[in-house]
Amino acid sequence: MDHALDVPDLTADGGFTLRPWRLTDLPLVREASEDAYIPLITTVPAPYSEAEGVAFVERQWGRASTGTGYPFVIVAPGGRPVGNAGLWLRPEPDRASVGYWVVESARGRGAALAAVRAVADWALRDLALTRLELHVEPWNTASVRTAERAGFRRERLVRDGVRTAAGYRDVFLYARPEDGTRGTPRTGP
Repeated sequence: MDHALDVPDLTADGGFTLRPWRLTDLPLVREASEDAYIPLITTVPAPYSEAEGVAFVERQWGRASTGTGYPFVIVAPGGRPVGNAGLWLRPEPDRASVGYWVVESARGRGAALAAVRAVADWALRDLALTRLELHVEPWNTASVRTAERAGFRRERLVRDGVRTAAGYRDVFLYARPEDGTRGTPRTGP
């Protein structure tokens, strides 16, 4: 991609909102860096330092400024930042990947589901994408439920499908087409 992207504010279910990253989100980066899993599968720094936290936020800005993705902070009702959601554009002009994480202190309250639905609905409607993909490790049952409840359909297991700081990992590939099936298998052509 060769043009900057405008990361919009999005309204999500349950009073959650999504917005671009700010330097005032460093406490969120710090909390995420202390998670046992988030730093293994993302670029969240561990251990945390303010310089590494700033670099993380600047990387999010860089994704938008280089046209490779839309990084969002998930904000809970009341204004507390609780996670990250992203739409990462692929070389194909009509496809993208969705990613997300929520800090442990905010899990179980619907933040991930609200964010994934909002990002997916916006991407399919406003960006005219025709297919969104999402990767989930098979043991991550909470993320499996989130993907499925957000209308993504499991397509297959991809062996060594994602490289993380911990090495290659198997992942389920989920997809959500733009045709309104929201995870319902198509019948016919």
